[in-house]
Amino acid sequence: MNLSSDIRSISYVKTNAADMLRQVNDTHNPIVITQNGEARAVLMDPDSYQEMRDALGMMKLISQSEREIQGGQTVAHQELMTELRTRVAQAQRPSGEEK
Repeated sequence: MNLSSDIRSISYVKTNAADMLRQVNDTHNPIVITQNGEARAVLMDPDSYQEMRDALGMMKLISQSEREIQGGQTVAHQELMTELRTRVAQAQRPSGEEK
């Protein structure tokens, strides 16, 4: 982050919105928008925003998985594969057909 170009006041935003949009899309660096000297918002390009959301989602899944492992909520590989094969076979069976 370049403090001289990546932090802007709300009054600057009002008069230079198009230039700021061009800057965030060209550099992929977010711009912090301030009001009365305090950070109030962040302007960023859509690709960087989506990447950030995807990374956050992955981190949440990893964290949840780690908690489940620590809590003993695991299934043996062979048990999982057997269950999956059974479910796939059931799903592929024509309607109304029994085992």
